[in-house]
Amino acid sequence: MKNLLILCLLAILSFSFGVKASENIHLQEADVDLTDSESLQRGAQHFVTYCLGCHSIKHIRYLRIAIDFGVDEKKVLKDIAPEGAGIYDKLYTAMNAHDAEKWFGIQPPDLSLIARSRSPDWLYSYLKGFYSDPNKPPLGVNNLVFKDVGMPNVFWQLQGQQEAVYKTVDGQKVIERLVLKEPGKLSEQEFDRLVNDLVNFLVYVGEPVKLERERMGKYVLFFISMFLVIAYLLKKEYWKDVD
Repeated sequence: MKNLLILCLLAILSFSFGVKASENIHLQEADVDLTDSESLQRGAQHFVTYCLGCHSIKHIRYLRIAIDFGVDEKKVLKDIAPEGAGIYDKLYTAMNAHDAEKWFGIQPPDLSLIARSRSPDWLYSYLKGFYSDPNKPPLGVNNLVFKDVGMPNVFWQLQGQQEAVYKTVDGQKVIERLVLKEPGKLSEQEFDRLVNDLVNFLVYVGEPVKLERERMGKYVLFFISMFLVIAYLLKKEYWKDVD
């Protein structure tokens, strides 16, 4: 029993330290709008182009994307899905687990629920937070939000090269901000939109029925409210003689 209490205490302390560490990071705010079909389509295109090579989204099919986005199936296969994919296919990466572990040391995770487990703001800040770090071979990059991450910056040609500006706090060097040393192909506004569209798509993937759930929820709450009124009136009618 004593050992169990010690384990529980350690788990609580480790969770508390983890929360405190994450609170020290200023997260940028993502503009999530699941009603913006064009943004979701662009986000799906960006995911297939830049992310599907390593990451899968195994809980959704291209057909579901076509239905939810209100897009013709042929358009989805032409503009979003990779060449050779079928409309009933799931978004599986072509990279096998053996090669992934050989190249990155670990298999890249499936991103079906990443927006729900991390949060849209975390994803938005993470994708924009890569910077050059020569002390981190072989990739030579690090991340402001996820220190010592094993993922390369797949957007480096679009975003450009960022460098960290340090300051000293309590005798330790900490990152104050990131500055763009070499510009990329996209302007800052264009790159922000690309990342936001990708995050918007990943939020949709985490719960494709969210808009439908919210619409249905209004009717459910209305029904419950009406039922409570009827139940209260019945209670008064049944108990009026007793009172």
